[in-house]
Amino acid sequence: MQKKYLERCKKRLEMYYEAEEAVLLNQEYRIGTRTLRRADLATIRDAIKDLERKIEILEKNGGKNKAYRFIPRDI
Repeated sequence: MQKKYLERCKKRLEMYYEAEEAVLLNQEYRIGTRTLRRADLATIRDAIKDLERKIEILEKNGGKNKAYRFIPRDI
């Protein structure tokens, strides 16, 4: 399950990289009288950062959250 999720995240990250490139090359264009504006660059970059962080976590420790328990002692 984790491996499939990791692969999906990597695929989505590649798509966001392509979207970022498309926005950088041409943010807005016209076809006849219609104007098409691509997605906001800041939104794309936020998604890229988020996906990169998720991928790093999944590759680092398999996506498992670690919880620790401690017992406070009065010494």
